[in-house]
Amino acid sequence: MKRNIYNLDLDKCAANHMPLTPLGFLERSADVYPDRVALVHGHIHYTWQDVYTRCKKLAHALSKRGIGEGNTISIMAPNVPAHFEIYFGAPMAGAVANGLNTRLDSAAVAFMLKHSETKLLIADRQYSHIIYPALQLMDKADRPTVIDIDDPTYEGGELLGEKNYEALLDEGDADFAWSWPKDEWDAISLNYTSGTTGDPKGVVYHHRGAYLNAIGNALAFNSMPAHPVYLWTLPMFHASGWCFPWTVTALAGTHVCLRKVEAEAIFKSIEKHNVTHFTAAPVVLNMLVHAPEHIKRSFKHTIEVMTAGSAPPAVLLEAMERMNFNVTHVFGGTEVFGPNMSCAWHPEWNALPKEEQAQLKARQGVRYTSLEMMQVADVDTMEELPRDGTSIGEVLMRGNVVMKGYLKNPKTTEATFRKGWYHTGDLAVRHPDGYIEVKDRLKDIIISGAENISTIEIESVLYRHPAVLEAAVVAKPDDHWGEVPCAFIELKNGASITEAEIIAHCRERMAHFKCPKKVVFGPLEKTPTGKIQKFLLREKAKLV
Repeated sequence: MKRNIYNLDLDKCAANHMPLTPLGFLERSADVYPDRVALVHGHIHYTWQDVYTRCKKLAHALSKRGIGEGNTISIMAPNVPAHFEIYFGAPMAGAVANGLNTRLDSAAVAFMLKHSETKLLIADRQYSHIIYPALQLMDKADRPTVIDIDDPTYEGGELLGEKNYEALLDEGDADFAWSWPKDEWDAISLNYTSGTTGDPKGVVYHHRGAYLNAIGNALAFNSMPAHPVYLWTLPMFHASGWCFPWTVTALAGTHVCLRKVEAEAIFKSIEKHNVTHFTAAPVVLNMLVHAPEHIKRSFKHTIEVMTAGSAPPAVLLEAMERMNFNVTHVFGGTEVFGPNMSCAWHPEWNALPKEEQAQLKARQGVRYTSLEMMQVADVDTMEELPRDGTSIGEVLMRGNVVMKGYLKNPKTTEATFRKGWYHTGDLAVRHPDGYIEVKDRLKDIIISGAENISTIEIESVLYRHPAVLEAAVVAKPDDHWGEVPCAFIELKNGASITEAEIIAHCRERMAHFKCPKKVVFGPLEKTPTGKIQKFLLREKAKLV
């Protein structure tokens, strides 16, 4: 065996190796910027020293109750201080933070609380109508201790717990000496998928991935500077807030809480707090673009916006730019710590026509700095496909920002990680410049007369029509072609258009075989995370 001089007497030790964890971001920001405003909620302004103290008190209070390593702390709350603090306080006690989707029904919440073996549930009174029935669905032995968030900015609901959150903090010591995780592979948070076709899956995050993707966010978000002012329009429960509780903390920025995501509240918050950054699904951008003129604001500075989910239509990106919002399009999923790919911008693209810029920006892009490997591969053979912009394959990922796995679900974990790759289930092409463009979900692609039709491509064309607010396309069974596209459309308020006009609009802009053969108007059903429920639309399409 060849002798390697660099492996001799050069071992890991306490001086040169510590587990990676985003908890250190909080300790540093409190140490370096103790008096800088860290968190804003209504009239509340906490400094970084305040936040650090509160998180230490939470960690100590949990420890005193015997809650620590391997235990789950769940929270159901809007974007309020307690929700932010749990992502630090719980793991500082060695426990795991679990943000519950506030749009879920009681049965789903009961399942998650039992499945995660939650020891303590922090619940905002706004959701007592969900929490109380959920607890009744559980055996008494499985019910967690409940702590209330009695937020003065909200009136209504009921108090269900043994005490309120501030009283829980009073149980803790501000000088609590919390411990660094023993292993960066330890779990830091738990995030459940929507579970539209079965029980939700519990996605387990580790300290290492949280640390790395937090930094990856900062680099991808148009090189996020020190001390950003970040508006919480993204639900903190969604993939641990896409790791932004840790990202903004690493940069000693200011977290501005927003209890309810409404266009007027967003515009007012940006104006009042001089917000520099926020993240949101395309539906929120749509809300801002189509807000009544009297609630819109004009801003002298550019607000950086990160969006993910379905590809934002070019027309939406153009409209946001006119309002002085610069949109960064990212891609990822719950299983990969939120976003881990972005449409990294090239300065020379600024010289292109606006429409072409928007089309480039709508692509999902390239991997984050924190993601080691990504490829577009043949679904069956898993061989990497050429970068020709036409060969469609599945997006595969590998690296340190992939989840530990699904909690108590080894079979699904193994299937998702088969042959050493995380299988996203997304179909995409890769362009010659290396940027990927997602064409569809593996389960959503339409195969019509042996031709693959991307529902996303059709939806993009539909969004260009000025009467269309939201659109979704699914496969409709057809005796001749096997499948044909069926479009479901929700119109803007006051808009009126016929099926024939929609089809004509599409035929002018794309190959005729790709155009919808049927158009259905009406509201679109969505999952608790705001995603359009295409599996329900596919059932409807069979009947129209």
